[in-house]
Amino acid sequence: MAALPAHSFSTFAVSVENKIAHIQLNQPQRLNSMVPAFWHELPDAVRLIDAHSAARVIVISSTGKHFSAGMDLSVFESMAKDFEGEPARRAERLRRLVLELQDSFNALEDVRMPVLAAVQGGAIGGAVDMLSACDMRYCTQDAFFTIKETQIGMTADVGTLQRLPHLMPQGLIRELAYTGRNMDSTEALNCGFVNHVFESQNDMLKGVMKIAAQIAANSPMAVAGCKHMINYTRDHSVQDSLDYMATWQSGMFQLPDLQAALQAQKNKTRPEFEELHPNTVRMMADKE
Repeated sequence: MAALPAHSFSTFAVSVENKIAHIQLNQPQRLNSMVPAFWHELPDAVRLIDAHSAARVIVISSTGKHFSAGMDLSVFESMAKDFEGEPARRAERLRRLVLELQDSFNALEDVRMPVLAAVQGGAIGGAVDMLSACDMRYCTQDAFFTIKETQIGMTADVGTLQRLPHLMPQGLIRELAYTGRNMDSTEALNCGFVNHVFESQNDMLKGVMKIAAQIAANSPMAVAGCKHMINYTRDHSVQDSLDYMATWQSGMFQLPDLQAALQAQKNKTRPEFEELHPNTVRMMADKE
């Protein structure tokens, strides 16, 4: 496993231990709001981890009372400047800005390893967009989730409305989007948005890291294949997905990982798997 190159981020801390990368939002004094730098740093961080094959799982958590208050007001203030000038060019510029913001969370789906989110307190607006792009979500009893954009006069545009319909019942999504009300941890668990509710943040981090360790113990090739196929079938028909699965398996299914897993089960030992190959071009660029 390649080491993650030294890199500093202003909106969160990144550490890697036991094949698990931990991205921890660390601006509690600002309620971990998503300032302009965040929208560039998050995709850079997860793609850096992926490019270097520095971990097999990514866990996103935060510090302070709330997970994240969503998009920071400074981003909205910057966007206001785009409402100036000739209408067509103004619209084209704003469209590119929205696509750039969307790409920040698309990165969570694009990387080969699963992304787990651990939420305490409020996850508001843009935070729900981010959580919707994660593979799994866990929260504390005091957690709540809000599609806040509606209450401030805009339509959520960074992924919530596109991803939630694949995660929750349509009627509930529409109610949350139309009203902007809070969804508490019990409701989030009952509708399947979160996998488990923990009593405290400490218990949650321990529990999520335990799940991450179970994932990291498996073949990274098999796990990456699972993620890729689940994402693909979400956006395609069953028949198309089965056909693609057969094509994927014809190239990706090889014996070394299978043999290692079976031998470990037979000997009651932990299997050892080769890491996924890093992105050589990205690694060379990081060294420059």
